[in-house]
Amino acid sequence: MSAASLRLLGKTKQTARIVIVGAGSAGIAAATRLLDLGFRNVLLLEAEDRIGGRVHTIPFADNVVDLGAQWCHGEKGNVVYERVKDLNLLEATEPHYETYKCVRSNREVLPEDIADQLKTIAENSIPDRQTELLNFDGSLGDYINLKYWKELAKLPPIDRTIAEEFLEVFHKFEASVEAADHLFEVSGKGHLEYWLCEGELLLNWRDKGYKRFLRLLMKAQEDQPDDLGILKGHVLLNKRIAEINWEGTEELTLRCWNGEIITADHVICTVSLGVLKEQHPKLFVPALPAAKVRAIEGLKLGTVDKFFLEFESPPLPNDWPGFGCLWLKKDLEELRASELFWLESVFGFYPVSKQPRILQGWIIGPHARHMETLSEEKVLEGLLWLFGKFLPFAVAQPLRMLRTQWHANPNFRGSYTFRSTYTDALRTGAWDLEAPLQDVGGRPRLQFAGESSHKHFYSTVHGAVETGWREADRLHLYYRSRTAQL
Repeated sequence: MSAASLRLLGKTKQTARIVIVGAGSAGIAAATRLLDLGFRNVLLLEAEDRIGGRVHTIPFADNVVDLGAQWCHGEKGNVVYERVKDLNLLEATEPHYETYKCVRSNREVLPEDIADQLKTIAENSIPDRQTELLNFDGSLGDYINLKYWKELAKLPPIDRTIAEEFLEVFHKFEASVEAADHLFEVSGKGHLEYWLCEGELLLNWRDKGYKRFLRLLMKAQEDQPDDLGILKGHVLLNKRIAEINWEGTEELTLRCWNGEIITADHVICTVSLGVLKEQHPKLFVPALPAAKVRAIEGLKLGTVDKFFLEFESPPLPNDWPGFGCLWLKKDLEELRASELFWLESVFGFYPVSKQPRILQGWIIGPHARHMETLSEEKVLEGLLWLFGKFLPFAVAQPLRMLRTQWHANPNFRGSYTFRSTYTDALRTGAWDLEAPLQDVGGRPRLQFAGESSHKHFYSTVHGAVETGWREADRLHLYYRSRTAQL
């Protein structure tokens, strides 16, 4: 047995070197849990110049906006909610995403009674309220279409053209929830694997943003924005990893893009599924096992981007709680033939809680990825054209605009994960991504965490946090069992 192997056998919670790649929700959760459990040598390597990952709260307009995760989704069984429920940090979001106006591209506003009927039918077709998907072999898109037209037939006749236009915008809205390019790539049965936490599904963070939760995990001082709390001295920023060598049974070696070498006894990889897809063939030496690669290739990470427009005063009339864009066929054909084709996937604009002067828009899929490549001037020009095309009133010139670029950023390459029909075809899932790579003695060498590795809460911060804790606990159990044996 080599000297290095003997050293590893003598490792304890106090001396084991643990490197966590990625300081997003999963990485921060893993690091803080490890330190709480008595591990001392914990190092977080973050490629960005900030911590938080896809939780990114920044100052904007009257307080802050969240460029990434925005809401705490649900209450019961949600570890984020459980941690903050008594701290008066959350409140239910106004029902803008239910009461929005439906506007056609000829500036015609659908009558409330027709819009409400269509919204109700669409809402009732969402599978979390169904058991029918258990025996449904198609995509989520196929299912929703069948359900929508079946329910519509039970009502007094509604103009089919308008019903089709509404179904299109509902598809885009739901695709943004999934982070799918379209609903026909979302697995119908797989959709049932996602667990909704009971309770209010859109809990906003008042004027503090989602980063307030991560700062609680870190025990950071609220009045010191740069304070890392218990992570002080455990985080290195601007450390993009070029290679993780996990060969053999001895220490692991990480090579940064600037050539710096870091060694570890355990590595917890929390990078996004998008980064894994793009980099795994070169990032890991030796190559990852087939089952792991199948999970990385089979699961899907889509693109959902946001626009934030700040105005001098509230931009919409008081009786307008946001709006969804319903395209007339001829207008859509003209749009597709123009350089503004990407606007087809901008499905709506809504107010932001605690920010009366802001409008927030959403865009999905390939058109979002194209939008990310345009200049801010071109994007704003397109959005203002869209307002003019749809709204039956003039909108003031915004003071400024923000747009997200989650796919263009090489440290993310997308927004969040879903189970696709391809995932089902490969018979893979989060369980294969989660599985640690261990040596023959059962020592976890290379571990994986992050929202994409959660079987039921993928795409969420609470899912990411649970996976970070899961991997920290895995190391805790390993060292506890070794201590017991000794």
